[in-house]
Amino acid sequence: MARNADYRELRTCLLLLAMAVGLLTAGAIVCLTFAYPRLAEPLAAGAAVLTCLAGFVRLIVKGAGDRR
Repeated sequence: MARNADYRELRTCLLLLAMAVGLLTAGAIVCLTFAYPRLAEPLAAGAAVLTCLAGFVRLIVKGAGDRR
């Protein structure tokens, strides 16, 4: 329990940083698709692939956490 409390602030900062980067990236993609509509389909496919990869990473991290 003490181990989790030690890194709570660090985890919160990293989560906020990741959310900020994600929102900036999403905004940039929206602006890009408005400027170049023909890129909407490839960007959507790339987003789907990245979502799947993030899901796999989550499963791996969660599985590694269960082993401890």
